[in-house]
Amino acid sequence: MGINQSKIPLLIPDYERPSFPSLYWPINPSAPQYLLYSSDIVKFTLYWTLIIYTIVHFTAGLWALALRPGRRKGSFLGVVILIGGVEAVGAGGVVGALLGAVWNAGPYRMSTWIPFVWSWINILVLILSSFSLQGGL
Repeated sequence: MGINQSKIPLLIPDYERPSFPSLYWPINPSAPQYLLYSSDIVKFTLYWTLIIYTIVHFTAGLWALALRPGRRKGSFLGVVILIGGVEAVGAGGVVGALLGAVWNAGPYRMSTWIPFVWSWINILVLILSSFSLQGGL
């Protein structure tokens, strides 16, 4: 039930899928990298979300261990990172699929920076939702 990638018109005739991470300097780019297929967009978003979630959950786990000395350390940190990985797969997959659908509806070409930025938006939403807000949203 996937999208037939061969029927999507190419905006760039000599398009080659960029390798991960393929981030370029956006000011005066010498060779900008673009994503055209939704499968590439999902992969890039998923990879960046996994990387960022793992780093943030590892840091949060270390902070929690530093505040609670004398507890089992190895298993706790592993569980925290595993939970972060599961959250990353869910969030990265959903956001990547939405980005791919929106960008290919045009059809537009997507900068390789967009999945990176949306991965940071994912983690910021997770961090903000961890606080209890009086009055709520």
